Amino acid sequence: MGFRSDKLTGAIIQCIIDVHQTLGPGFLESVYRRALLIELNKQRLSPENEKEIIIYYEDQVVGRHRLDILVNGKVIVELKTVNGLSKAHYAQVRSYLKATDLNVGLLVNFAGEKADFRRIENDKSGYT
Repeated sequence: MGFRSDKLTGAIIQCIIDVHQTLGPGFLESVYRRALLIELNKQRLSPENEKEIIIYYEDQVVGRHRLDILVNGKVIVELKTVNGLSKAHYAQVRSYLKATDLNVGLLVNFAGEKADFRRIENDKSGYT
């Protein structure tokens, strides 16, 4: 992805940290999403809330899904408020990356005393 993407994900992560430090744990995912959108806009990033993507199978539409947040058209931000991130959460982000042909996603869990965020990259080889 290169330096620009690292700078972008770094800016997003700082927004995540700022939101969590301000609100702390214990709220619904929707509260964190709205607060994160405010913070991303404040930092002059371009977040898209609940960006709809279309899922294809053999060139046919088989479904639609809404990403929590897409930043600058490049980074998927998937938000959770769960006791712990599971393999299913990681698989979800990898599926979104594959469906959108994007390279980077951030999986974020606001439920703990500290925000837990994981950078996930698209494995374009087709193997996970």
